[in-house]
Amino acid sequence: MSPALRFARDFLVSLKLTVVLLALGLILVFAATLDQVNLGIWGIQEKWFRSFVVFQQSGTSSFPVFPGGYSIGGLLLANLIAAHVYRFKRSWKKVGIELTHLGVILLLIGELLSGLWQEDFAMRITEGETKSYSESHHDNELAIIDTTNPEFDEVVAIPEALLATREPIQHPKLPFRVVVKEYFPNSGLSMRDAASTKPPQATAGVGASVMATGLPMTYKQDERNLPSASVELVGPAGSLGTWLVSPRISSPFSPPFLAAPQTFTHEGRTYRIALRFARHYKPFSLTLLKFSHDRYAGTEIPKNFSSKLRLTSPEGHDDREVLIYMNNPLRYAGLTFYQSGYDGEQTTVLQVVRNPSWQMPYVACALMTLGLLWQFSIHLVGFFEKRAAKQEAAS
Repeated sequence: MSPALRFARDFLVSLKLTVVLLALGLILVFAATLDQVNLGIWGIQEKWFRSFVVFQQSGTSSFPVFPGGYSIGGLLLANLIAAHVYRFKRSWKKVGIELTHLGVILLLIGELLSGLWQEDFAMRITEGETKSYSESHHDNELAIIDTTNPEFDEVVAIPEALLATREPIQHPKLPFRVVVKEYFPNSGLSMRDAASTKPPQATAGVGASVMATGLPMTYKQDERNLPSASVELVGPAGSLGTWLVSPRISSPFSPPFLAAPQTFTHEGRTYRIALRFARHYKPFSLTLLKFSHDRYAGTEIPKNFSSKLRLTSPEGHDDREVLIYMNNPLRYAGLTFYQSGYDGEQTTVLQVVRNPSWQMPYVACALMTLGLLWQFSIHLVGFFEKRAAKQEAAS
């Protein structure tokens, strides 16, 4: 073995490395807990645990300050595997330790896969409403919808990341291109001052009377960034107009003066344009039949809330009623629907999670429990055998 390979092996097998990594993990958890006040849970996961290096922002620049969760967890995983290969001697008396460590390895791999694969969305449904899509907590999209056909809508969804580049966008299904004039990753809307000499941000829709202002990005748990953009639609014959789009416009949460959809016509077809929360469509639909919100007697403190829904698939394979309440989610088509919250007395909010590796933590915990019980049993039997031998020798 070459000196370099021997050094790498000794480094990975070292027990000192294990101690250092565990200490760094404790510091990571402690620092992330303190930083949660500023970033919220989602921001903390992305910055501290689902990264190789933790960067700290200082003005317009950033610099590394600590190894991230992927680095610490990856080295700890390599250290544990290397120790089993080169250092541990296998015997039936150590089967419990092997099972326990195997459980830890699966737990680390499961967390890695969850960070890479897990998707979280929300589904907001009012009684009597049917939905076949959920919406992202963090991502947005520019939707240009062809509503000409009364039977269906043809939607072209442009991710927010493309708007942020401010490059012209030409989609093959659109007879015009999208030119981004302004983009704010987080913004506020206000009525435009009629006496203002500043030109309006849009020439069509509500943008002529509304102004978007950039706001600092937020990472708090109970807040989300609401972007705005000023986009011009340019056809072969020239400009079709400039539109101000934002999730605050033409959505169920918009104030009355912003609630109307922004529509236009081009070459005999009717379109609707909106910047909305990114949607994830599903091959089935859910209809909210009844939402129940129970409170403790004499108080407004929530006791329990549940959603009675009808689940239907287009092929007719499924058409049944389901009940979702706290600690009783619906698992269907690789998705898990949790009762997350409510909005008023007739609107439920479901958290929709896709996590292909959701079973791995359960398997890991079962293996660790079995390994600890096995190891404890061996030591317990050995203890009784030694005590019996001492009693026999004394008699």
